Amino acid sequence: MTAFVEEVIAYVGLDDVDRRRLLALHAVLEPHFPAIADAFYKAALANPSTAAILGKPDHLARLHTTMQAWMSTGLRGPFDEAFWQKRGRVGHRHVEIGLAQHFMITGMSVIRRGYREQIAVAYPPAEAHAVSGAVDRLLDVELAVMLRHYQDDSELRLLASERQRRLEQVEAMRTLCAGLAHEVRNPVNSAKLQLELAVRRLRKVAADDARLLEPVERAGVEIDRLTALVDEFLAFARPPALDARPEDVVALVRAVVDEHQALAEERGVTLTLDGDATPVVAEVDVAKMRQIIGSLILNAIEASSLGGKGTVAVHPVDGHVHIRVTDDGPGIPAEVLPRIYEPFFSTKEGGTGMGMSIAHSLVALHRGSINVESSPKGTTFEVALPRRLPPR
Repeated sequence: MTAFVEEVIAYVGLDDVDRRRLLALHAVLEPHFPAIADAFYKAALANPSTAAILGKPDHLARLHTTMQAWMSTGLRGPFDEAFWQKRGRVGHRHVEIGLAQHFMITGMSVIRRGYREQIAVAYPPAEAHAVSGAVDRLLDVELAVMLRHYQDDSELRLLASERQRRLEQVEAMRTLCAGLAHEVRNPVNSAKLQLELAVRRLRKVAADDARLLEPVERAGVEIDRLTALVDEFLAFARPPALDARPEDVVALVRAVVDEHQALAEERGVTLTLDGDATPVVAEVDVAKMRQIIGSLILNAIEASSLGGKGTVAVHPVDGHVHIRVTDDGPGIPAEVLPRIYEPFFSTKEGGTGMGMSIAHSLVALHRGSINVESSPKGTTFEVALPRRLPPR
């Protein structure tokens, strides 16, 4: 907030001379604070929607007192960080009680007019102009701070609402996946057993006839693929409980990187683990962490072109461990980026769209977060996990 306020103060030109004028003005305006507050709330109550929020007599009386204190401290200062943080809470409170944003702008006009009327009476014209300019600059900064907090709080509420909507969608999808996997698994297992029986019998009677064995074996491969898909559905729908224990995350990540070296070399990609070998211990579920890291590394390898590079890094940050996986591929298209964690959404040919959904759910199970940044120069996924899990 400090940098923002300093930028606004510099922009409007509120200087030390203005502050001295405002401090002197306080003695002039203080007797008129009740009348200015009356005019402010009279204008507010003239609007039906605002009146519905402010209209309770006890509530209005408290606000009337608060408004006078706000005018007094606004003129006297001191204009330090604590002062501006307190002013910002006015905007926060407006969001909480449901006041529309335009109420701040119109309300500030009422206060500005009340100040100017008293300045015109108390000061000669030339001095009144200078003092009014100081008031304008102060109220412009006040309004900017309130609107900034209003905007931040409104965006947080929108994000929370969107997050809740996605959670509800994911929960509905999990229910669907659980039912689908249950219905499909039994007939798939039965078909696999029958196919294995058919293969054994064919090998007895036609061991040298590849024309008979090849299509049956190909069908077996497809059944294995379908079984793996069903397993992914179940992993997404019903992730097993977290079995978290203190583990060296650096060693864990190194093991997963080593497991993917063969695939990286096959695709002409250089895969490296950056940083030193200093252990970073965190409470994690090893199996689930291997799945998270493996999904991200696999994505990096697949995104990189021949001769490309994928890097993995582990860093401790303020009670958390951050795992960063970066590739130098062409990036994720902007229209795709918001959907990468959606179940069944995939841009890969033959992809199930479950890998990142499962990774996202497993990160959440660890009380962590996963973020992505992408550009035409590459993509970075960053997982942040608490090193010590809070009690549930």
